[in-house]
Amino acid sequence: MRIEYDIKLGFKDVMIRPKRSTLKSRSEVTLDREFKFLHSPTTWSGIPIMAANMDTVGTFEMAKALSNKKLFTAIHKHYSVADWNLFASNLSEEESKYIAVSTGITEQDSDKLSEILKFNPNLKFICIDVANGYSELFTDFVRQTRRLYPNRVIIAGNVVTGEMVEELLLSGADIVKVGIGPGSVCTTRIKTGVGYPQLSAIIECADAAHGLGGQIISDGGCSIPGDIAKAFGAGADFVMLGGMLAGHDESGGEKIVKNGKNYKQFYGMSSYTAMEKHVGGVADYRASEGKTVEVPYRGEVETTLQDILGGLRSTCTYVGAKRLKELTKRTTFIRVAEQENKTYSE
Repeated sequence: MRIEYDIKLGFKDVMIRPKRSTLKSRSEVTLDREFKFLHSPTTWSGIPIMAANMDTVGTFEMAKALSNKKLFTAIHKHYSVADWNLFASNLSEEESKYIAVSTGITEQDSDKLSEILKFNPNLKFICIDVANGYSELFTDFVRQTRRLYPNRVIIAGNVVTGEMVEELLLSGADIVKVGIGPGSVCTTRIKTGVGYPQLSAIIECADAAHGLGGQIISDGGCSIPGDIAKAFGAGADFVMLGGMLAGHDESGGEKIVKNGKNYKQFYGMSSYTAMEKHVGGVADYRASEGKTVEVPYRGEVETTLQDILGGLRSTCTYVGAKRLKELTKRTTFIRVAEQENKTYSE
């Protein structure tokens, strides 16, 4: 046993210090980024915000809505091959750039991924997704997937430490997904005591990834647009959202009416609800590590996207970053004890 005494920080522990700016308007800020990847020859450009591969967020409908704005969706892994074939047959080449096929790491998962990609060669992104990216089995699956698909962009996660980011990049991943326990419907930290404050995880993992020419995704912990700005400021290349994109027309999840108000169901992918739905229940050797909640119905996702992107442009104007790429270089975090005046909070 050992203890690390240096403090690790989450989004609520800091704010971004404003800096002198020559920008006259938020409209001058460019949020598009272009990425080349460590292994894949693909070049990607767009706004690097992603819908999480949860079946109450990362749906085909969400992918259509986000791709129109040049935002990305990691589609959840529970659609059938037939579902994928129908959906992908109606995708334009441009839309397919903003979509990843998600997979687990079993042999069955590998076979399903092969079927999807065989019939839909225009899909360029693979998201290999497990809750715990520290297992040797996971690393071996990343290596195997890279051998099978040398030209595709491989996203792999989740991890929270620099040495594992390096391991996954060297094993064939192009982008590493960072986050254990920060999600709004994740209970891993409660059930296991394991986790890492998200801001520090981003800072440390981005440093490791960029040293090798890879990228990271900050996955989890964003509950307001300012958190997204902090994630980019800390060095994240992409930011993945779950709860912030739940509750919309394009989100999955059951619609519920309570006391005359509309809600939609939102749950973690390790929750009892998800496991009951997809694998017949919680196995007798494990515990549920996710919540099931009801979020207020929020209409079309476009209004939420405007709020997110508008906030991010405003952040850039406060620190003088004309492009999103410049935000991390213009960011100075200050430690704080409070974030906002809550006098009129509900």
